[in-house]
Amino acid sequence: MAKQNVAEQFVDILVRAGVKRLYGVVGDSLNPVVDAIRRNSAIDWIHVRHEETAAFAAGAEAQITGGLAACAGSCGPGNLHLINGLYDAHRSMAPVLALASHIPSGEIGLGFFQETHPEQLFRECSHYNEMISNPQQMPRLVQTAIQHAIGQGGVSVVTLPGDIADEPAPDKAAETALVTSRPTVRPGDTEIDKLAAMIDEADKITLFCGSGTAGAHAEVMEFAEKIKSPVGHALRGKEWIQYDNPYDVGMSGLLGYGAAYEATHECDLLILLGTDFPYNAFLPDDVKIAQVDVRPERLGRRSKLDLAVWGDVKETLRCLTPKVSPKSNRRFLDKMLKKHADALDGVVKAYTRKVDKHVPIHPEYVASVLDELADDDAVFTVDTGMCNVWAARYITPNGRRRIIGSFSHGSMANALPQAIGAQFTDRGRQVVSMSGDGGFSMLMGDFLTLVQYDLPVKVVLFNNSSLGMVELEMMVAGLPAHGTANKNPDFAAVARACGAYGVRVEKPKQLPGALKDVLRHKGPALIDIVTDPNALSIPPKISKEMVTGFALSASKMVLDGGVGRMAQMARSNLRNMPRP
Repeated sequence: MAKQNVAEQFVDILVRAGVKRLYGVVGDSLNPVVDAIRRNSAIDWIHVRHEETAAFAAGAEAQITGGLAACAGSCGPGNLHLINGLYDAHRSMAPVLALASHIPSGEIGLGFFQETHPEQLFRECSHYNEMISNPQQMPRLVQTAIQHAIGQGGVSVVTLPGDIADEPAPDKAAETALVTSRPTVRPGDTEIDKLAAMIDEADKITLFCGSGTAGAHAEVMEFAEKIKSPVGHALRGKEWIQYDNPYDVGMSGLLGYGAAYEATHECDLLILLGTDFPYNAFLPDDVKIAQVDVRPERLGRRSKLDLAVWGDVKETLRCLTPKVSPKSNRRFLDKMLKKHADALDGVVKAYTRKVDKHVPIHPEYVASVLDELADDDAVFTVDTGMCNVWAARYITPNGRRRIIGSFSHGSMANALPQAIGAQFTDRGRQVVSMSGDGGFSMLMGDFLTLVQYDLPVKVVLFNNSSLGMVELEMMVAGLPAHGTANKNPDFAAVARACGAYGVRVEKPKQLPGALKDVLRHKGPALIDIVTDPNALSIPPKISKEMVTGFALSASKMVLDGGVGRMAQMARSNLRNMPRP
């Protein structure tokens, strides 16, 4: 039996860790690894057109499966292209192992062709970042990298010079057990008892939930019922907590709607559950706040806390709920539910007025139709910018759908690459990329990846020929829009030229039928929808401080947007209120 080289041993370790594919662009320093994958039937090399796509795709795959995903870049410029997608994966707590191949080891530090220093470059977007300089290091170093990525939730980077990858692997390298899942984290009894006492003392309690409530829907609902609490959420908490929720008061933040802002400010005690909500201007500073988070470094970094609880939400609520006294007074809950329903009923539903005549098409209408037609277990990947608004307000979660975006890092061009990673996990599941024309065109080359692998991703392109969110930022600053216009091609024709199904829609009457055809198509497809660039959005509560670093506008041209089926849910919750 031929002796393994380091690259083959590296690939074997990835396979044992559950990695099924490695996304990347091949290059000379990566050749030994790519060849090792070619000869290993348990793992595939996924050839994308840009390494940024590789990192975004791996991050999305990790978010869908919960397991380790991997990407790779060749030396110098190749692995540099990974960095933006790795930042996104890291901030999304997606376990990703990135392989940064390197120049020949004997040339490092001498200004060699394509020389960079990956162990410095990736430091800020990784939990672990080390270089293999000797074959004897490789098994233990890669094992350590995997355990950092999975155990801490985020990115690990392994730098491997091409010549080291081609050297013989160490004999009888220990096949030690690998960490492949994370444990639950239970708070201490002291913190549980303190939180229970705070809850018993408070009359009006609000829960504000983030992505840390994933898998804890039942526990949050049971807890909210016991303490008669309204439940609001951040954008990343939407898919986990909004559905089947009779206590829902909407979303706070820059894309917010409903009564979540009021509920968080009019309570006696605000409990933050699994959220690293970044906009502290939307959080109160005159109520008691307790925060529960599995990452202790996040406790108290957004607001002053009266109690910090280190633990995951599900386990914390399992311990906490039996210890709190049930509350019978629903006055605060019912008041917030009514405010929520009134707020949504009072919203301007722009797409309901003469939709068959309004040209360009209202993007709200597009998102609403998409929400109705998409599968109940569809995965939506969402471009940063106005597509975030339409997804937040119109895509209805149900416990089976997923909504993935660059919600923490805020990168352009994320939706298409993330759709690639999501689709590879399950070719039979509907994956929809909600793309803006700016984001799509930035990494448009990887539409060819859909065609190359016959991935049935559906690209729903909101084409307003502008960088809409940037225009809002300029308006906030009192500046005229400049440099934000896009001169776009017929994207449907581009899709057809690439070998995919493509259709362009300019009139709203054409939309439902065309969208049905795209969603039913068996292969990759794109629908280019010409949308109204003046359809903008603001949250229900704003101040000057809230707009810093983000696009908002107090202009009279701003529409307050619709909220799709969320208005129906709010009215349903109101009807189900117990009457005295």
